[in-house]
Parts: sequence; C-alpha cells; structure tokens
Amino acid sequence: MASRRDNLLARWRLDLELPHHVIIWWGSYQSGESADSYRERGDILTSALALEQASKSYSAWIEWDQYLVFCFSNREAARQFRDRWSGQLIDTDEVSRKGAWTPREGDVCNLYSMLSNQEAIRGITRAMIDSTGNMEPTPEIWPDRMAPIVRNTPAGRELAQVRWGLPSSSQAIFQAATKRADALRKKGKEFDFQELLKMEPDGGTTNVRNVASKHWKRWHGAEFRCVVPFTSFAEPDPASKPEGGRTPNAWFAADSSCPLMFFAGIWVPQWQSVRKIKEGLITADLFSFLTTEPNAVVAPIHQKAMPAILTNQVEIETWLTAPWEEASKLQRPLRNDQLIILSTAPMSVETNAEPRLLL
Repeated sequence: MASRRDNLLARWRLDLELPHHVIIWWGSYQSGESADSYRERGDILTSALALEQASKSYSAWIEWDQYLVFCFSNREAARQFRDRWSGQLIDTDEVSRKGAWTPREGDVCNLYSMLSNQEAIRGITRAMIDSTGNMEPTPEIWPDRMAPIVRNTPAGRELAQVRWGLPSSSQAIFQAATKRADALRKKGKEFDFQELLKMEPDGGTTNVRNVASKHWKRWHGAEFRCVVPFTSFAEPDPASKPEGGRTPNAWFAADSSCPLMFFAGIWVPQWQSVRKIKEGLITADLFSFLTTEPNAVVAPIHQKAMPAILTNQVEIETWLTAPWEEASKLQRPLRNDQLIILSTAPMSVETNAEPRLLL
C-alpha cells in the first residue's frame, strides 16, 4: 500500500471532465500547522460547490504537506475560486507535460536590479523617513543581501535597507534540523535536538505565494507590509543556454528605459534566527515579496510564477494601508502590455533621471 507521502497530484489523478484545478495548502502532517480554522475550511468547501455544483475535491500529499485539489469544468469558476482563497490554478495539460505537480512557492525571482534613486522612491511612495544614507544604484540584488524597501513604522513611512528573505516556516526548519539530527545519530554523536532546532540555519524565504498559509497570516496587517523598489527582475532562461555554457538570465522591465516599479512585499521586524552558521544567532529586520501566476510575457521563460508588481501610486497606497481583503487583490499578474524582455542585462542608469512609474 502506497504511503500518503507518495500520493502526488499526478497525471492519473486528474479528472479530464473537470480539467481546471485549484490547489490550496491544507496543512502539515509533521508540524500540525493548518491553513485555516475548521470553520474556514468548511467555507472553502461550500464556496466551491456554490460556484459549481458538480465540482469535486480530493487530498494530495507532497512530502509532509497536505493540499486540497478542487476540480472545475468551468475555468471562470476555477479562477473566481482561486482569487477568493489564494490558491494555485493549473490545467490538466500543465500537469500532463510535467507528470506531477509540485508546490510553486519560493522558486521565482531570486535576482533583481534597482537602478533608480532614493529621491524618486521617496517621492512616489511618500516616504517621510530615509535611513538608507547614500543609496547607490545596484545592478544585481541577490537573496540574503540588504536591499531598499519602503515600510510602515510607528514613526511614519520609511525608506530603509533590510535583509532579503523572510523566516521560513517552522515545518521547513524542523525538517532540516531532523535531517541534521539523523546524520549526527548515524555518526554516533550526542546532541540536544531543541538546541539543534534553535541553531538550524535559515537562509530565508525570498518569495511568498501561498498567503493563506498560517505561517504568513500573522503578517497580513498593514504594519507588516512594504513595497520593494526595482527597475528590472531576472528569471533563468534554460532555452537560451549555449552548449557547454551557463544558463543565462532573461531580464524583465516595464520598457527599455527600466522605469521604477515596486514589488508588493512583507517585512518582519527584529526576527531572531541563524542565517549563516558563521554569523550565529542574530536579530534582523527581514523582507520578501509576493508572487503570482505569470503573464504571457514571463510564462515562456518561467511557467510557475512572477512577482506581484504595483503599477501606480494608488496601488502602492492600497497595498500599504488597505485592509487585507482589499490589499490582497493586488497579488495578480501584471498586464502583458506592461512588461517586456530586455535585450541585455541592465547595468546602469542616470541617478538623477526624472522619476517615472509604470502607469
């Protein structure tokens, strides 16, 4: 008998008469975490039937995580259901190409550039405080590095340098510590598991997709929201890899001039963790940004996701101030006509260039 850890959302499990599937994280068998209360779970099940009486659902397990898969015959019903519950929408042909579905979170946009200037950022975001000092344009920003964000603080809206990578889930840390403990046990070494768990390195989660997860829900409040300025972002482009060479990046921007744009982000103050073993236990402010389904520009390069991008001052204000029910609607793909693929990687811009935001 196959274990539930082998119960993947595979090709043979899909209902071809109900080809549009919305996948929602349902909980972790190992950590005991769940996405919602039992009442909210009931609301999710009821809302699927309300949208389409013939819809079906079943459970699928990926490692220790449980997902509930909702199957619809009508794609619009599936889309509405996805938008309401922050699920991930796939069709049968996507899974047929891959053989089995795997979770999407945390595997997109780990490189971006910020070539604008702090005056432009402050002007567009109405930041009243600037603690960045002399902020230089940065052609490449990588995970676990310091990067500028505009965040809400008790003292006012602030432009600040913060470390990229939010805390990983307790489940992920537990699994990593368990593997380390197993390795020590095989070597016959003694250890204190709680201390091992406390000191388990966490390089951080660079992107947030499943905002309905219990892990992320605690930071839905406006006080934890931020916007992340950027001028272009990159995705690996395996199709353009030369024989025997390295996989190049495809760079995306609003247009060839790389105007200032913003990711919808979340920040966490004074989080204690071990980012790197050589650093030991530290306390730091952390940030990340949301991802969503790719638009038609990004999808040929990266089929799984793209960053959630804010396009004007109204959206920036909404993200930074509105109730979560309203702000969360900004986790959506950018319109196809608002993004291009650059012919070359961005290198520099005039730091005194006229500030411009994608409209």
